[in-house]
Amino acid sequence: MGTRYRGPWAVLLAGTVVVSGCTVGGDDDATGDGGDGAPVEIAEQVLAWDECETGLPDSECAVFEVPLDYDDPDGERIEIAVKRLPATGGDATGSLLVNPGGPGGSGHDFVDHAPYTVSEAVRERFDVVGFDPRGVGRSTPLTCLDAEGIDEFLGTDYGGGEGADDLADLGPEGLAEIEANSRAFVEACEENDPDLMRNIGTADVARDMDVLRGLLGDERLTYLGASYGTHIGAQYAEQFPERVRALVLDGAVDPSQDQLTVSVQQATGFETALRSFVEDCLTRPDCPLGARGSTVDEGVAALDELLAGAAEEPLANSTGDGREVNRARAELGVLAALYTENWWPRVREALTDAKEDGDGTGLLLLGDDLYGRADPDEYENSTAALTAVNCSDSVAPRDVEAYADAAAEAAEESPMFGPMLAWGALTCAFWPEEAVAPLGELNAVGADPIMVVGTTRDSATPYAWSEALADQLDSGFLVTRDGDGHTGYRMGDACVDAVVDEYLLELTVPDDGMACASHLVEEAG
Repeated sequence: MGTRYRGPWAVLLAGTVVVSGCTVGGDDDATGDGGDGAPVEIAEQVLAWDECETGLPDSECAVFEVPLDYDDPDGERIEIAVKRLPATGGDATGSLLVNPGGPGGSGHDFVDHAPYTVSEAVRERFDVVGFDPRGVGRSTPLTCLDAEGIDEFLGTDYGGGEGADDLADLGPEGLAEIEANSRAFVEACEENDPDLMRNIGTADVARDMDVLRGLLGDERLTYLGASYGTHIGAQYAEQFPERVRALVLDGAVDPSQDQLTVSVQQATGFETALRSFVEDCLTRPDCPLGARGSTVDEGVAALDELLAGAAEEPLANSTGDGREVNRARAELGVLAALYTENWWPRVREALTDAKEDGDGTGLLLLGDDLYGRADPDEYENSTAALTAVNCSDSVAPRDVEAYADAAAEAAEESPMFGPMLAWGALTCAFWPEEAVAPLGELNAVGADPIMVVGTTRDSATPYAWSEALADQLDSGFLVTRDGDGHTGYRMGDACVDAVVDEYLLELTVPDDGMACASHLVEEAG
């Protein structure tokens, strides 16, 4: 399955399909002097903006080309789809590039939600620009499994709770299924596009973004990246520090960690978010996890009992598509809702249906939204991009036993989600070694100040990751939101919103370690 760092906006709006009507096109400074691995003709493209087929009325669409392999700059080209929403104030002072996370999230679609995800003051001054990273959506896409294959892949039961304490507890059949599904995923990528799967990592995405910056005519980059989008921004700053104007990295990923460490630590984040959800649920008269006065531990135990029941006897599925709502699919539904408090009512309703009627349809559809299954017959290709990027960006063990150990460790941190997150990384054990380009710690020496926003009870990207990235970046500074859900900007905290806006608009840098909640005292390391 792979580790997903998807911004809450992408989760809330998953399934929104926006197809662009695009032609080719930019300015002549895409890579400074046509260097940095990109030939001059790449830098000399012109973005031919045209009306988009769907989306906001004023939005404009285009495509541009980049080298498939920057080590072979005169070789094969791939296309990158881009969308722009012009500044509301008339003449823009520049572009704000945006990315909602993933890996695999569509920056192209994200532009359509700018009225909700970017303040009016910022929209007045900046064109909001989003692109689908290489391998994603409307850009040259990486396709691996078909819909039936993805159904099987996401429906793999990774065990859970006390049943995932060691490799033997999965049983030979369970282990064989996990290995077979992981190998099949990699083999399908290899069969469909062996070249793209070897050139899809975040370092290349950052270079593509610099091409776009130049084609837009911006001397330096202004960027808002959420979740995995923080990794793109940090990698950009590492490669092009002198071209950084203002980067907001919201809900940060720690690039210094390997895949299994990420899985274990992400399990901790989801456990924290789960307990916040259960605590809130138990204050409500319609909570399916217990009556008022029940403890959080009792509520979590009730949820685990419900999920364990789905492992023994799958819940009903009224969609008619034949999928079993086993524990894995039920877990994905709960996991999806932990990205944002806005989905807590929906998961309460889904859990009520599961408990009272044995109906898992609501949980199944929550998981579908997380993984882009808007069409009953097909998924977005975000699952292929998610897996490919995760496996390309960091070294992963080739020994299955290492994943068993990680699953046991993650189960200690999060009995409910830990094994799924750890075993979900197993695909990377079979990824072609020559396709892996580990990134490691990023320092971006020489870049102007870079803002990192961290949320204390973030589900998908634990707060410690934001602290770590702000500390790694030579010019990084941390802004803290005390709250639940994934990411901090435009999530209901007026203090955070004001600090981000002042930075984007005026390059105002607050005290490092600033906490927007008055009872927090944060100092940067």
